[in-house]
Amino acid sequence: MNKIFLLILLISLCSSNIAQNKVILIESENFQKKGGWVIDQQFMDQMGSPFLMAHGLGKPVEDASTTLSFPAKGTYSVFVRTHNWAGYWTDKDAPGKFQVLVNGKALPSEFGTQDREWNWQYGGTIPVNKGNNTLTLHDLTGFNGRCDAIVFSADPYFKPSNNVIELAAFRKKVLKLPQTPIEAGKFDLVVVGGGMAGTCAALSAARLGLKVALIQDRPVLGGNNSSEVRVHLGGRINLQPYPALGNLVNEIGPTKGGNAQPASYYEDQKKYIAVEAEKNISLFLNYRANAITKNGNSIISVIAINTENAKVLSFSAPLFADCTGDGTIGALAGADFMMGRESRNEFNEPTAPERKDSMTMGSSVQWYSEETSQPSSFPKITWALPFTENSAQKVKLGEWTWETGMQYNQIKDFERIRDYGLMVVFSNWSFLKNRSSIKDTYKNSELKWVAYIAGKRESRRLTGDFILREQDLTDKTIYPDGTASTSWTIDLHYPDPENTKHFPENEFLSIAKHKPIYPYPIPYRCFYSRNIPNLFMAGRNISVTHVALGTVRVMRTTGMMGEVVGMAASVCMKHQILPRDLYNQYLPELKELMNKGVGKSDLPAAQDYNLGGTLLNNSKGE
Repeated sequence: MNKIFLLILLISLCSSNIAQNKVILIESENFQKKGGWVIDQQFMDQMGSPFLMAHGLGKPVEDASTTLSFPAKGTYSVFVRTHNWAGYWTDKDAPGKFQVLVNGKALPSEFGTQDREWNWQYGGTIPVNKGNNTLTLHDLTGFNGRCDAIVFSADPYFKPSNNVIELAAFRKKVLKLPQTPIEAGKFDLVVVGGGMAGTCAALSAARLGLKVALIQDRPVLGGNNSSEVRVHLGGRINLQPYPALGNLVNEIGPTKGGNAQPASYYEDQKKYIAVEAEKNISLFLNYRANAITKNGNSIISVIAINTENAKVLSFSAPLFADCTGDGTIGALAGADFMMGRESRNEFNEPTAPERKDSMTMGSSVQWYSEETSQPSSFPKITWALPFTENSAQKVKLGEWTWETGMQYNQIKDFERIRDYGLMVVFSNWSFLKNRSSIKDTYKNSELKWVAYIAGKRESRRLTGDFILREQDLTDKTIYPDGTASTSWTIDLHYPDPENTKHFPENEFLSIAKHKPIYPYPIPYRCFYSRNIPNLFMAGRNISVTHVALGTVRVMRTTGMMGEVVGMAASVCMKHQILPRDLYNQYLPELKELMNKGVGKSDLPAAQDYNLGGTLLNNSKGE
């Protein structure tokens, strides 16, 4: 039975059930008033949908509410798709409890208290009126309760499926979503991912005359350098052999630096204004690209869904750039990729482990506190990790060293990885405020900001015609297609052994080991897929080994990659060729563009920070 027939059958079955059971479905991200709840789309490819989350730092957030119309007065069974996100680490209590209210009356169940995986929690029955009824999500804890969707059924025996494929068909039928995506337009280049790499790729291509679509699944641009994650721009710009590269990064990057700083430091609006000013760029914020169409090995279109209203758009182009970090578009298209650590023998790298394994660098949930004029409280949480005087981190800010998930899959386990990051921040802070021997030191300290968008370092690396290796960098083996120079050390992260002693296999702190390099021009052949002929990539998902990723992954460097990819796309469109053909036939034209650059060259350099967070003179490395 092929997949298309199976999907048609599932939709048919859903249709029968829906007609018989009078099922009503409401997606939480569609709520008219979201109150203090936030939309989280990071894991929708795994669990099926964006969801609302009550990210209140221990203080219940404002209610989310919406109006829902019922065809008839009656009593309905209610199911809420949620989970107990801390269930992997504790059975003492559930941190994310919330209520569902219909017309101001709470359902008998509290939600977010049962399965540790996403599932439908039964909420009992409730009478409703014909026509409009008010539906409310009421947070009880402020500790990241989450709601994906709510189902009302007039049939007491009906229960919605939790299978992701069946659930997608169910949603499509009940919500009467279009069977085919809406054509968003035809473009020269579709860039997926609005971090520094993707934003620079879009700007570079647009300034060289291409019609560009830039798709970003969050409401802001910048990725890890946005106010949602708050990582400073690492690496140097304006280096030989192409010192004009990096002016674009400097143009849109923030003037201040540092990790885990106030939101204004990251200047989200500066990136947005630059993109909006380009008439050749069509920007699509809050769209998650999660499907593609192909002709042979080539991508024909990218399909993206709006994370608030489920509108589905199709983006067609001869060229695509995967700047997602996770290599999402490449993986959907069947691109070759690597993940984890290669063995020492595979590429003869001295820093690689003796045996291949699945370990990656982890993801950071950064946070900081602020001092107040009056004492502030924080809940004594029963579900906390067992911190002690010896294991607690006696700090008031957590940045890059707070790193989780090295032993887990950074794609399929990403929600668990992020949630453990939240778990340790809240547990540690509760211990410091309420039980530690130095709690008086923290009495006026208030937890002010905790990221819920995790800053990821590593997952898939798409394979190009060239795979950059450690010895290329350390021996400074220069190739004829060298482009933007990487300047950061080979900076690889490992679990902190001291932290592992207290939390074996669940450490949350990292150490970094650095191997210095001279600035090194990254070969152009690292920026396109070896088996998907019209796919570029820029960012941490380019064609490098795990070891080589240690230097190229920082954001001034990835921004310059984006500049180069935008330039390469313009050469490809000019000659109606594919990325590989550029290397074989038109490399001199790309070099000419890299010599000229596309960014403004007369702007002052932004502040620059070294590996330890110390302010340097400027971003050009003096």
